[in-house]
Amino acid sequence: VLYGQMERELEKALGLKEAIIVPGGLGPESTSHSDAELGRAALKYLARNIHEGDYIGISMGRILQNIVRSDYQIDEQVPCTFVPILGGFGESNPNLHSNYLAQEFAERFGGDYVQLLAPALVSNRSVMKYFMEEKPIYKVSRLFKKLAMVIMGIGIPNTEHSTVLHSGYVDKEILESFVQRGAVGDISLRYFDINGQTEPFQEFNQRVVGMALEELSTVPCRVGIASGQYKVNAVLGATRGKYINVLITDADCAQGLLEAVAPKDKD
Repeated sequence: VLYGQMERELEKALGLKEAIIVPGGLGPESTSHSDAELGRAALKYLARNIHEGDYIGISMGRILQNIVRSDYQIDEQVPCTFVPILGGFGESNPNLHSNYLAQEFAERFGGDYVQLLAPALVSNRSVMKYFMEEKPIYKVSRLFKKLAMVIMGIGIPNTEHSTVLHSGYVDKEILESFVQRGAVGDISLRYFDINGQTEPFQEFNQRVVGMALEELSTVPCRVGIASGQYKVNAVLGATRGKYINVLITDADCAQGLLEAVAPKDKD
């Protein structure tokens, strides 16, 4: 195994159940190369770990689109149910939405899917409780407790690389204010700092329609997918918050993670 030792080191350092590493950037086409490798590795992992009758949570974003459209061949269909863990009805780039991706994953695996037909954000925290109790929303959100696995990308609050910005979920000013408060990443639009703490972003996080990070952390298998050196702090925050316990990444990000958690010399 090409990265076997590095995978074991990463599992030990970050408290992961499993780490899977693919080759990192090799030149000008490094992003597409790494994305393709990640897609195959992630789909292979899912084919090995999804079982009949499972409920599988799906987040949003370009990395999940790359996975579901990977050229990895799934040999056997699995009658499971894919569940979107984030709203997104009406925003731009619909093919990156949780609903759309849940449908695509179901088609790849020969399973079923449900739809969370709701906006990604509501305007006021006070309406959230009542909104989540509406029957069409509750019929999906009650499935969150049944999830055996969640598959998620790990975003960053960077105006150049942020899918949530380019998809219209948030604006540049909000992202910049989150960075000033210490944000390093997000999972399904819920932001956290490098220690996985969410308090500075709660006013925003609690307006997101979908699965809360506290609920996510109780799912048995929480698969985070991220690549590139620029995702290191976001992955650190996600692992320290216990939001992921399986990581699929590339060698560049993996090396950066090991360097970040290595003991520092005191002299």
